[in-house]
Amino acid sequence: MQQLISSGVSCVAVNYPFLDSMPIQDILRHCARAVQFTRFKAAEWKLDKERFASMGGSAGAGTSLWLATHDDMADPKAEDPVLRESTRLVCAVCNATQATYDLTRWESFLGPAKPEFNTSEAEGAMFYHLSSIADFATEKGKSVLRECDMLHWISKDDPPLLLNNSQVVEAPKNRGEWLHCIHHAREVHKECAADGVPCIVLQDAPEPKPDVVKFLLKHLKVLP
Repeated sequence: MQQLISSGVSCVAVNYPFLDSMPIQDILRHCARAVQFTRFKAAEWKLDKERFASMGGSAGAGTSLWLATHDDMADPKAEDPVLRESTRLVCAVCNATQATYDLTRWESFLGPAKPEFNTSEAEGAMFYHLSSIADFATEKGKSVLRECDMLHWISKDDPPLLLNNSQVVEAPKNRGEWLHCIHHAREVHKECAADGVPCIVLQDAPEPKPDVVKFLLKHLKVLP
C-alpha cells in the first residue's frame, strides 16, 4: 500500500457485512456499491473515475474477482445517484481467491469435498440464506447461483487479472486448501483463456515472477 500511495495511487479499504446478517449475493452488491460510492466522491476526493482497480485476499480476492468479471452494474435511471456510477475496474489482484461463489461448481475442479471441509451439512444453503440445497434447483436458486458465479461472468471485455494462490497441492486435504488452493486460480485462468481475458497465475508464471505493484501501476497507467 505504501508503494502505491508513494506512486500517487489513492487506496480505499472496503468493509462488508458478514454471512450472519445477509447472504453472499447481497454482500457482493454491498461491495459493488462501495466502488460506486467511491466514484460518486471522485471530484471531492480528487480521484480519476476511469482508473479503478481492486485487490484483496480470500473473501476480498473473490469479491475483487466478482467485481472485475461482473457486467457493469451502473443504473443510469436510478433515483440514487450512487447507483448511476460504474462498477467496472481496469484490473484486479486476487490473493488466495475462490474461482466462483456458485458452490455447486467446486467439485468439478476440486474433486469431492470431505465431510470435515464443511462446518455443517447446511453450510452450502446458508451461504445464500436458502432453506436447503434443494432450493438450488428452483428458479430463485438458479438465479442466485448464476449471480454469484464469477466463472459465468468472465467475458472478453473483462480487465486483466493477477491471481496468487500459494497453496499448490494435488488435491485439497483440509478446509483451508479447499477454500484457497491453486485449483481455484487455474480454473479462472482456464475460463479467461477461453474468452481472451489476460490472466496471470503467479505460481504458474515463468521467472521472474510478476510484481503486484508494477502490475497495478501498469494497468492504472501510473508511472512508477
